[in-house]
Amino acid sequence: MAANEVYQYSLISALVDGVASNGIPISQVLCHGDHGLGTFQNMVGEMIVLDGEVYQMKADGSVVHVDPQTTITPFATVAKFRPTTTTKANLKDGKKDLQALLDKLHPESRNHFLAVRLDGTFKKIEFRTAGGQCRPREGMVDVCSRQTTHTFEGERGTVVGFRCPEYVMGINVAGDHLHFISEDRERGGHILGFETEGEVGVGVAVMSRFHLDLPRGDEEFDGARLVKDEEGIKAVEG
Repeated sequence: MAANEVYQYSLISALVDGVASNGIPISQVLCHGDHGLGTFQNMVGEMIVLDGEVYQMKADGSVVHVDPQTTITPFATVAKFRPTTTTKANLKDGKKDLQALLDKLHPESRNHFLAVRLDGTFKKIEFRTAGGQCRPREGMVDVCSRQTTHTFEGERGTVVGFRCPEYVMGINVAGDHLHFISEDRERGGHILGFETEGEVGVGVAVMSRFHLDLPRGDEEFDGARLVKDEEGIKAVEG
């Protein structure tokens, strides 16, 4: 795949339906991108792909570097991220300010995908991590109802994320979906809110090509209803 094209394995609606026992080795995903998000087999923790390295962010907020050859993902979104726009910004109101900044930088991108990266010090950052399924086919909403939240102040690190257009809700997560990892690679998770401490570096790429691979030979996926649960997805990923 070329730079700044979205590659996705499986569907967010499959996770909602509890399809997470199987998947593909993360090494296959990395063939398509070096910047991304996802989860792991049985939805154990949050995934962040940063500069081609894969990290698992666990329920206690800790982070481990994983072996992509031996680790399975049931859902992931990646891109070969090469920012086409770079700037610095003070995002005092976190997600709200980031949304306004992206709208200003790329007003033409409403119906396209954006890859986003932030680097700097965060005055306050709140994130959550999920501990995984308690039983086969337990859905994402129930898994995340047991999520653990963590808040850190004065944390330096990186935010990796995507903005997906509204029409892909259920295929992916519409809107801004962001994960954080600390500079020392010891803490991180799915971002709920943040404030920056001064300016942070912002990199953005607008993407117009989307590649989707669906699971094959997976009985869970084959039997899933895959009905879009917009409220459930927003409640979990918002």
